[in-house]
Amino acid sequence: MSTTAPNPSAFAPLRHPAFRLLWLANLASNTGMWVQNTGAGWLMTSLAPSPMMVSLVQAASMLPVFLLALPSGALADIVDRRRYLILAQTWMCAMGLLLCALTATGMMGPWGLLALTFAIGAGSAMNFPAWAATTPELVPRSDLTQAIVLNGIGFNLSRAVGPALGGFIIGLAGTEAAFAFNALCFVILIVALLLWKREAPRSRLPKEHFLSAMRAGVRFVGASPIMRLIILRAVIFFFFGAAMWGLLPLLVRDTLGLGPEAFGLMLAVMGVGAVGAGLLLPRARNAMSRSDLVALASLLASAALFLLGIAGHWAPAALGMLLYGAAWIGAASTLQAAAQLSAPSWVRARAIGIYQLSFFGALAFGSALAGWAGTAVGVQPALLTFGAAGAVAALVMRRWSLDSRPAAEAGTSLLPEPEAPAAELATLLASDRGRVLEMLRYRIDPADRAEFLAAMADLRRVRLRSGAMVWRLYEDVAHPELWVEMWAVENWTEHLRELDRLQPADRAAIARAAALHRCADGHAATGPEATRYIHQSP
Repeated sequence: MSTTAPNPSAFAPLRHPAFRLLWLANLASNTGMWVQNTGAGWLMTSLAPSPMMVSLVQAASMLPVFLLALPSGALADIVDRRRYLILAQTWMCAMGLLLCALTATGMMGPWGLLALTFAIGAGSAMNFPAWAATTPELVPRSDLTQAIVLNGIGFNLSRAVGPALGGFIIGLAGTEAAFAFNALCFVILIVALLLWKREAPRSRLPKEHFLSAMRAGVRFVGASPIMRLIILRAVIFFFFGAAMWGLLPLLVRDTLGLGPEAFGLMLAVMGVGAVGAGLLLPRARNAMSRSDLVALASLLASAALFLLGIAGHWAPAALGMLLYGAAWIGAASTLQAAAQLSAPSWVRARAIGIYQLSFFGALAFGSALAGWAGTAVGVQPALLTFGAAGAVAALVMRRWSLDSRPAAEAGTSLLPEPEAPAAELATLLASDRGRVLEMLRYRIDPADRAEFLAAMADLRRVRLRSGAMVWRLYEDVAHPELWVEMWAVENWTEHLRELDRLQPADRAAIARAAALHRCADGHAATGPEATRYIHQSP
């Protein structure tokens, strides 16, 4: 990418009123969450001050996303997203108030803290995919990448303010006041969502069923090479980076000998680093590829863990946190933007849910493993080990590019057109009972065999991404020039959705395969024969 391209402002999406309203409310909500996380982590150092129990606070807040991301993504794609977000925020507000009440009355124990942290994390798990999928509704596509960056800036701005604010609230009024503040911030976001006048997209087809929607989301990600690579790069980065989250409270309290205010300020320094790096990201994206940017962020995170691993004073630890914040927003916003841009609107929340399932799972397990390592070998040796391993993994993964390659141009005039369904089957098709088998018959010149097989490899992924449950390609054993492509979808409505889900690149892939079809006399034909069958029980 040319370095002479204009550098867009990271604040450009704020000119859209709906995005501005929800961004500001989400900033308040995220600030409250960081106050709550600071209070929960610090409270556990008093209730059960072992490295494992302290690290489990972070794991408990992230594990629900690992468990619920796919179901929540499916729900966010098939129900009204505004109402869904309001419900998730209301749940988290109620759990925050319960956490406050139990702490204030002295009834909170370590396992109760973990349970309520998990409950609030469950609300976050329901919220994340819907919130991410909402961003394209609030801004035009030209502003989407910058809107994602701005979401990251807002998140890290709240991280800069929230932990420091949490530390002072804890010092002045106790952890129960931090939990009450968090509940109040959820109310602000609920009000903003009520004020948002969402124009829900309309479809001529009925809503997808919940389980079918989840299966379609898994099939889409499984058949999308770029999504699988994005998820793998995210898992590598967040697994090793999780050591900071699991061990920072003990590093501040035991190694540095500081109090809750210093713990909050350390997280605030991280937020400052993230905000500063976020403002520079548009320029960085003009100067390097996504793959190089994620690799650089991974190496910065490893350097940050190394500084924390050798720190005996607050100054090198603060520098490490500054670098870690810059690394975090660089990797997280780049990977999420790549995931959002790689998923079409019909499956975006599910794809983001699977992406978030993967990286939050990596954070949860990485944090727990770091806690175990901190118990076994000490906090700082554990940080050094995770930093070194993360650097090696970043260098190994750099060879696989995250940058999408433009699809080859192809005409779409040869898209196969099946016959219209028979009138006498209209009632059966409307009942949505029975799988639908789709079939294309090709006649391929033997000289085009290798090209045809390559086109079919692309077409297999197209069919699976669009909703096919199974895909097969068969060659006639008596006439090797004859081929049959077959795939099945769950029912007739899923078949109709399949047609709506095809993206321009998908249609081009279908056309490339169809263009290889020949008539019996060897001349180019109008396209392969297309037929459809519905399953019947004898």
